[in-house]
Amino acid sequence: MTTPRVPLSILDLVPVASGTDTATALDQSVELVRLADTLGYRRYWYAEHHNVVTFASSATSLLIGRAAEHSERIRLGSGGVMLPNHSPLMVAEYYGTLAEMYGDRIDLGLGRAPGTDPMTAAALRRGGAATDTFVQDVVDLHRYLGPSDGEGPGVRAVPGEGTRVPLWMLGSSLDGAAVAAYLGLPYAFASHFAPQMRHEALELYRSSFSSEFGTAEIKRPYAMVGVNVLVAPTDEEAHYLFTTAQQMAAGIYTGRRGPLRPPARDLATVIGPEVARFVDEFQQVRAVGSPETVVAELEALVADLRADELIITTYTYDPAHRARSFSLLAEAWGLGASHTG
Repeated sequence: MTTPRVPLSILDLVPVASGTDTATALDQSVELVRLADTLGYRRYWYAEHHNVVTFASSATSLLIGRAAEHSERIRLGSGGVMLPNHSPLMVAEYYGTLAEMYGDRIDLGLGRAPGTDPMTAAALRRGGAATDTFVQDVVDLHRYLGPSDGEGPGVRAVPGEGTRVPLWMLGSSLDGAAVAAYLGLPYAFASHFAPQMRHEALELYRSSFSSEFGTAEIKRPYAMVGVNVLVAPTDEEAHYLFTTAQQMAAGIYTGRRGPLRPPARDLATVIGPEVARFVDEFQQVRAVGSPETVVAELEALVADLRADELIITTYTYDPAHRARSFSLLAEAWGLGASHTG
Protein backbone atom coordinates (compact mmCIF):
# COMPACT_ATOMS: atom_id res chain seq x y z
CA MET A 1 0.00 0.00 0.00
CA THR A 2 1.38 3.38 -0.97
CA THR A 3 0.97 6.75 0.71
CA PRO A 4 -1.31 9.03 -1.32
CA ARG A 5 0.26 12.12 -2.79
CA VAL A 6 -2.82 14.19 -2.04
CA PRO A 7 -5.86 13.72 0.20
CA LEU A 8 -9.14 12.48 -1.25
CA SER A 9 -12.55 13.90 -0.39
CA ILE A 10 -16.12 13.14 -1.46
CA LEU A 11 -18.83 15.36 -2.96
CA ASP A 12 -22.38 14.08 -2.45
CA LEU A 13 -25.49 15.43 -4.19
CA VAL A 14 -27.64 12.75 -2.53
CA PRO A 15 -28.81 11.16 -5.81
CA VAL A 16 -32.20 9.48 -5.91
CA ALA A 17 -32.38 6.26 -7.93
CA SER A 18 -35.45 5.33 -9.92
CA GLY A 19 -37.74 3.04 -7.96
CA THR A 20 -36.67 4.56 -4.63
CA ASP A 21 -37.54 7.77 -2.79
CA THR A 22 -35.94 10.76 -1.12
CA ALA A 23 -35.96 9.26 2.37
CA THR A 24 -34.04 6.26 1.08
CA ALA A 25 -31.45 8.48 -0.64
CA LEU A 26 -30.96 10.48 2.55
CA ASP A 27 -30.45 7.32 4.60
CA GLN A 28 -27.99 5.98 2.05
CA SER A 29 -26.01 9.21 2.30
CA VAL A 30 -25.65 8.76 6.04
CA GLU A 31 -24.32 5.25 5.54
CA LEU A 32 -21.78 6.57 3.05
CA VAL A 33 -20.62 9.22 5.52
CA ARG A 34 -20.07 6.52 8.12
CA LEU A 35 -18.05 4.52 5.61
CA ALA A 36 -15.99 7.49 4.40
CA ASP A 37 -15.24 8.39 8.02
CA THR A 38 -13.69 4.98 8.66
CA LEU A 39 -11.83 4.79 5.33
CA GLY A 40 -9.76 7.94 5.77
CA TYR A 41 -11.34 10.39 3.32
CA ARG A 42 -10.60 13.96 4.38
CA ARG A 43 -13.92 15.68 3.68
CA TYR A 44 -17.51 14.85 2.86
CA TRP A 45 -19.27 17.79 1.23
CA TYR A 46 -22.85 18.34 0.08
CA ALA A 47 -23.76 20.49 -2.94
CA GLU A 48 -26.81 22.74 -2.92
CA HIS A 49 -29.25 22.07 -5.77
CA HIS A 50 -32.88 23.07 -6.17
CA ASN A 51 -35.85 21.89 -8.23
CA VAL A 52 -34.01 18.83 -9.60
CA VAL A 53 -35.66 15.48 -8.90
CA THR A 54 -32.32 13.73 -9.40
CA PHE A 55 -30.87 15.12 -6.16
CA ALA A 56 -31.99 15.61 -2.56
CA SER A 57 -29.26 18.04 -1.50
CA SER A 58 -31.06 21.37 -1.28
CA ALA A 59 -30.63 21.89 2.49
CA THR A 60 -26.88 21.49 3.00
CA SER A 61 -26.73 22.59 6.64
CA LEU A 62 -29.32 19.97 7.65
CA LEU A 63 -27.45 17.25 5.78
CA ILE A 64 -24.17 18.26 7.43
CA GLY A 65 -25.73 18.21 10.89
CA ARG A 66 -27.11 14.71 10.38
CA ALA A 67 -23.79 13.52 8.96
CA ALA A 68 -21.94 14.93 11.97
CA GLU A 69 -24.14 12.91 14.31
CA HIS A 70 -23.06 9.72 12.53
CA SER A 71 -19.31 10.35 12.12
CA GLU A 72 -16.34 11.14 14.28
CA ARG A 73 -13.37 12.69 12.45
CA ILE A 74 -14.15 13.46 8.80
CA ARG A 75 -14.60 17.12 7.89
CA LEU A 76 -18.10 17.98 6.71
CA GLY A 77 -19.16 20.90 4.59
CA SER A 78 -20.89 22.50 1.68
CA GLY A 79 -19.65 22.17 -1.84
CA GLY A 80 -21.27 24.52 -1.76
CA VAL A 81 -23.74 26.99 -0.41
CA MET A 82 -24.97 29.06 -3.34
CA LEU A 83 -24.59 32.46 -1.73
CA PRO A 84 -26.92 34.38 -4.08
CA ASN A 85 -29.78 32.37 -2.54
CA HIS A 86 -29.02 33.30 1.07
CA SER A 87 -28.24 36.25 3.26
CA PRO A 88 -24.67 36.12 4.64
CA LEU A 89 -26.01 36.56 8.16
CA MET A 90 -28.24 33.50 7.94
CA VAL A 91 -25.43 31.39 6.48
CA ALA A 92 -23.15 32.51 9.32
CA GLU A 93 -25.79 31.56 11.88
CA TYR A 94 -26.43 28.13 10.36
CA TYR A 95 -22.78 27.19 9.94
CA GLY A 96 -21.77 28.85 13.17
CA THR A 97 -24.35 26.72 14.94
CA LEU A 98 -22.88 23.61 13.29
CA ALA A 99 -19.40 24.64 14.45
CA GLU A 100 -20.60 25.20 18.00
CA MET A 101 -22.23 21.77 18.04
CA TYR A 102 -19.54 19.74 16.29
CA GLY A 103 -16.32 21.71 16.69
CA ASP A 104 -13.65 22.24 14.05
CA ARG A 105 -15.03 19.77 11.51
CA ILE A 106 -17.13 22.15 9.40
CA ASP A 107 -16.18 23.68 6.03
CA LEU A 108 -18.14 26.36 4.20
CA GLY A 109 -17.72 26.24 0.44
CA LEU A 110 -19.34 29.15 -1.41
CA GLY A 111 -20.62 29.39 -4.95
CA ARG A 112 -21.81 32.41 -6.89
CA ALA A 113 -24.37 30.65 -9.10
CA PRO A 114 -27.90 30.00 -7.82
CA GLY A 115 -27.60 26.23 -8.35
CA THR A 116 -30.85 26.10 -10.25
CA ASP A 117 -32.88 27.61 -13.10
CA PRO A 118 -33.85 31.33 -13.18
CA MET A 119 -37.47 30.71 -12.20
CA THR A 120 -36.45 28.72 -9.14
CA ALA A 121 -33.79 31.29 -8.30
CA ALA A 122 -36.52 33.94 -8.26
CA ALA A 123 -38.62 31.72 -5.99
CA LEU A 124 -35.67 31.54 -3.60
CA ARG A 125 -36.09 35.32 -3.34
CA ARG A 126 -32.48 36.43 -3.48
CA GLY A 127 -31.76 34.84 -6.87
CA GLY A 128 -30.64 37.26 -9.58
CA ALA A 129 -30.71 40.46 -7.55
CA ALA A 130 -27.80 39.49 -5.29
CA THR A 131 -25.40 38.07 -7.84
CA ASP A 132 -23.36 41.25 -8.32
CA THR A 133 -22.89 41.64 -4.53
CA PHE A 134 -21.16 38.29 -4.24
CA VAL A 135 -17.72 39.54 -3.18
CA GLN A 136 -19.22 41.85 -0.56
CA ASP A 137 -21.42 38.99 0.66
CA VAL A 138 -18.32 36.84 1.19
CA VAL A 139 -16.60 39.68 3.03
CA ASP A 140 -19.66 40.13 5.26
CA LEU A 141 -19.85 36.40 5.92
CA HIS A 142 -16.18 36.31 6.91
CA ARG A 143 -16.77 39.19 9.30
CA TYR A 144 -19.81 37.54 10.88
CA LEU A 145 -17.80 34.37 11.57
CA GLY A 146 -14.82 36.27 12.98
CA PRO A 147 -14.38 37.72 16.45
CA SER A 148 -16.39 40.70 17.61
CA ASP A 149 -14.85 43.97 16.49
CA GLY A 150 -15.66 45.53 19.87
CA GLU A 151 -17.34 48.52 18.31
CA GLY A 152 -20.59 48.21 20.19
CA PRO A 153 -23.98 47.00 18.96
CA GLY A 154 -24.67 46.26 15.35
CA VAL A 155 -25.48 43.11 13.46
CA ARG A 156 -23.83 40.02 14.89
CA ALA A 157 -24.14 36.33 14.07
CA VAL A 158 -25.14 34.56 17.25
CA PRO A 159 -24.25 31.67 17.04
CA GLY A 160 -21.50 32.16 14.48
CA GLU A 161 -19.36 34.95 15.84
CA GLY A 162 -15.88 33.76 16.69
CA THR A 163 -16.27 30.28 15.18
CA ARG A 164 -14.04 31.09 12.19
CA VAL A 165 -15.63 28.39 10.05
CA PRO A 166 -13.15 27.96 7.14
CA LEU A 167 -14.37 29.49 3.89
CA TRP A 168 -13.70 27.97 0.45
CA MET A 169 -14.40 29.47 -2.94
CA LEU A 170 -16.00 27.22 -5.55
CA GLY A 171 -15.70 27.89 -9.24
CA SER A 172 -16.14 26.60 -12.75
CA SER A 173 -14.71 29.59 -14.64
CA LEU A 174 -12.13 32.35 -14.44
CA ASP A 175 -14.46 34.50 -12.34
CA GLY A 176 -14.42 32.20 -9.33
CA ALA A 177 -10.65 31.78 -9.61
CA ALA A 178 -10.14 35.55 -9.58
CA VAL A 179 -12.36 36.00 -6.53
CA ALA A 180 -10.67 33.15 -4.64
CA ALA A 181 -7.24 34.63 -5.40
CA TYR A 182 -8.27 38.18 -4.43
CA LEU A 183 -9.86 37.09 -1.14
CA GLY A 184 -7.07 34.65 -0.24
CA LEU A 185 -9.30 31.59 0.01
CA PRO A 186 -8.73 27.93 -0.87
CA TYR A 187 -10.27 27.14 -4.25
CA ALA A 188 -12.31 24.15 -5.40
CA PHE A 189 -12.64 23.86 -9.16
CA ALA A 190 -15.66 21.99 -10.54
CA SER A 191 -13.86 20.12 -13.29
CA HIS A 192 -16.17 17.14 -12.75
CA PHE A 193 -18.88 19.00 -14.70
CA ALA A 194 -17.15 22.09 -16.13
CA PRO A 195 -13.77 20.90 -17.40
CA GLN A 196 -13.14 23.38 -20.21
CA MET A 197 -11.43 26.15 -18.23
CA ARG A 198 -9.66 24.02 -15.65
CA HIS A 199 -6.08 24.80 -16.66
CA GLU A 200 -6.65 28.53 -17.18
CA ALA A 201 -8.66 28.95 -13.97
CA LEU A 202 -6.16 27.16 -11.78
CA GLU A 203 -3.27 29.08 -13.31
CA LEU A 204 -5.08 32.39 -12.75
CA TYR A 205 -5.80 31.44 -9.15
CA ARG A 206 -2.19 30.56 -8.41
CA SER A 207 -0.63 33.50 -10.24
CA SER A 208 -3.01 36.09 -8.74
CA PHE A 209 -3.25 34.71 -5.21
CA SER A 210 -2.80 37.20 -2.38
CA SER A 211 -3.02 36.69 1.37
CA GLU A 212 -3.09 40.42 2.10
CA PHE A 213 -6.86 40.97 2.05
CA GLY A 214 -8.67 40.75 5.37
CA THR A 215 -10.58 37.64 4.37
CA ALA A 216 -7.45 35.57 3.69
CA GLU A 217 -7.75 32.08 5.17
CA ILE A 218 -4.44 30.67 3.93
CA LYS A 219 -0.91 31.90 3.23
CA ARG A 220 -0.46 30.21 -0.17
CA PRO A 221 -2.77 28.86 -2.89
CA TYR A 222 -4.57 25.60 -2.20
CA ALA A 223 -6.55 24.00 -5.01
CA MET A 224 -8.97 21.11 -4.78
CA VAL A 225 -10.16 19.57 -8.07
CA GLY A 226 -13.43 17.76 -8.74
CA VAL A 227 -13.34 14.47 -10.65
CA ASN A 228 -15.86 11.81 -11.66
CA VAL A 229 -14.78 8.46 -10.24
CA LEU A 230 -16.09 4.93 -10.34
CA VAL A 231 -14.03 1.96 -9.18
CA ALA A 232 -14.98 -1.69 -9.64
CA PRO A 233 -12.98 -4.92 -9.59
CA THR A 234 -12.50 -4.75 -13.38
CA ASP A 235 -12.37 -2.02 -16.01
CA GLU A 236 -15.26 -3.64 -17.84
CA GLU A 237 -17.60 -3.61 -14.86
CA ALA A 238 -16.66 -0.06 -13.92
CA HIS A 239 -17.43 1.27 -17.40
CA TYR A 240 -20.74 -0.60 -17.39
CA LEU A 241 -21.75 0.87 -14.02
CA PHE A 242 -20.61 4.33 -15.12
CA THR A 243 -23.34 4.39 -17.77
CA THR A 244 -25.71 5.42 -14.97
CA ALA A 245 -23.73 8.66 -14.55
CA GLN A 246 -23.57 9.07 -18.33
CA GLN A 247 -27.34 8.79 -18.61
CA MET A 248 -27.67 11.39 -15.88
CA ALA A 249 -25.43 13.75 -17.88
CA ALA A 250 -27.47 13.04 -20.99
CA GLY A 251 -30.55 14.24 -19.12
CA ILE A 252 -28.83 17.59 -18.54
CA TYR A 253 -28.28 17.94 -22.28
CA THR A 254 -31.81 16.96 -23.27
CA GLY A 255 -33.58 18.70 -20.40
CA ARG A 256 -35.17 15.40 -19.37
CA ARG A 257 -33.70 15.00 -15.93
CA GLY A 258 -34.93 12.32 -13.60
CA PRO A 259 -33.84 9.80 -10.98
CA LEU A 260 -30.75 7.71 -11.62
CA ARG A 261 -31.33 4.98 -14.17
CA PRO A 262 -29.92 1.44 -14.20
CA PRO A 263 -26.69 0.90 -16.16
CA ALA A 264 -27.02 0.19 -19.89
CA ARG A 265 -25.20 -2.47 -21.88
CA ASP A 266 -25.36 -0.40 -25.07
CA LEU A 267 -25.28 3.25 -24.07
CA ALA A 268 -25.19 4.53 -27.66
CA THR A 269 -28.62 3.12 -28.38
CA VAL A 270 -30.00 4.76 -25.23
CA ILE A 271 -28.74 8.33 -25.68
CA GLY A 272 -27.68 8.63 -29.34
CA PRO A 273 -24.40 9.87 -30.86
CA GLU A 274 -24.95 13.64 -30.52
CA VAL A 275 -25.80 13.37 -26.84
CA ALA A 276 -22.94 10.90 -26.36
CA ARG A 277 -20.47 13.51 -27.62
CA PHE A 278 -21.77 16.04 -25.11
CA VAL A 279 -21.59 13.52 -22.28
CA ASP A 280 -18.02 12.57 -23.11
CA GLU A 281 -16.95 16.23 -23.08
CA PHE A 282 -19.00 17.04 -19.98
CA GLN A 283 -17.45 14.18 -17.99
CA GLN A 284 -13.97 14.24 -19.51
CA VAL A 285 -12.33 14.69 -16.12
CA ARG A 286 -12.95 11.19 -14.88
CA ALA A 287 -11.24 8.09 -13.57
CA VAL A 288 -13.22 4.93 -14.25
CA GLY A 289 -11.96 1.37 -14.01
CA SER A 290 -10.22 -1.11 -11.76
CA PRO A 291 -8.36 0.17 -8.69
CA GLU A 292 -5.08 0.12 -10.60
CA THR A 293 -6.55 1.99 -13.56
CA VAL A 294 -8.19 4.65 -11.42
CA VAL A 295 -5.11 5.27 -9.29
CA ALA A 296 -3.00 5.79 -12.42
CA GLU A 297 -5.59 8.17 -13.91
CA LEU A 298 -5.91 10.17 -10.69
CA GLU A 299 -2.14 10.44 -10.34
CA ALA A 300 -1.97 11.77 -13.89
CA LEU A 301 -4.71 14.29 -13.10
CA VAL A 302 -2.92 15.49 -9.98
CA ALA A 303 0.27 15.98 -11.96
CA ASP A 304 -1.52 17.75 -14.81
CA LEU A 305 -3.45 20.21 -12.63
CA ARG A 306 -1.03 20.36 -9.69
CA ALA A 307 -3.96 19.60 -7.42
CA ASP A 308 -3.45 19.80 -3.66
CA GLU A 309 -6.52 17.64 -3.08
CA LEU A 310 -9.11 15.75 -5.12
CA ILE A 311 -12.82 15.69 -4.41
CA ILE A 312 -14.61 12.82 -6.10
CA THR A 313 -18.20 12.38 -7.13
CA THR A 314 -19.60 8.92 -7.82
CA TYR A 315 -23.00 7.88 -9.13
CA THR A 316 -24.26 4.30 -9.23
CA TYR A 317 -27.76 2.95 -9.52
CA ASP A 318 -27.13 0.47 -6.71
CA PRO A 319 -25.78 2.24 -3.58
CA ALA A 320 -23.79 -0.89 -2.72
CA HIS A 321 -21.67 -0.30 -5.82
CA ARG A 322 -21.01 3.28 -4.73
CA ALA A 323 -19.89 2.14 -1.29
CA ARG A 324 -17.68 -0.51 -2.90
CA SER A 325 -16.14 2.12 -5.17
CA PHE A 326 -15.22 4.29 -2.17
CA SER A 327 -13.73 1.28 -0.37
CA LEU A 328 -11.69 0.04 -3.33
CA LEU A 329 -10.33 3.51 -4.01
CA ALA A 330 -9.41 4.13 -0.37
CA GLU A 331 -7.45 0.89 -0.25
CA ALA A 332 -5.73 1.40 -3.60
CA TRP A 333 -4.87 5.05 -2.87
CA GLY A 334 -3.55 4.20 0.58
CA LEU A 335 -5.88 6.37 2.64
CA GLY A 336 -5.38 6.19 6.36
CA ALA A 337 -4.43 8.06 9.46
CA SER A 338 -2.02 10.35 7.60
CA HIS A 339 -4.92 12.25 6.03
CA THR A 340 -7.37 12.72 8.88
CA GLY A 341 -6.84 16.47 9.32
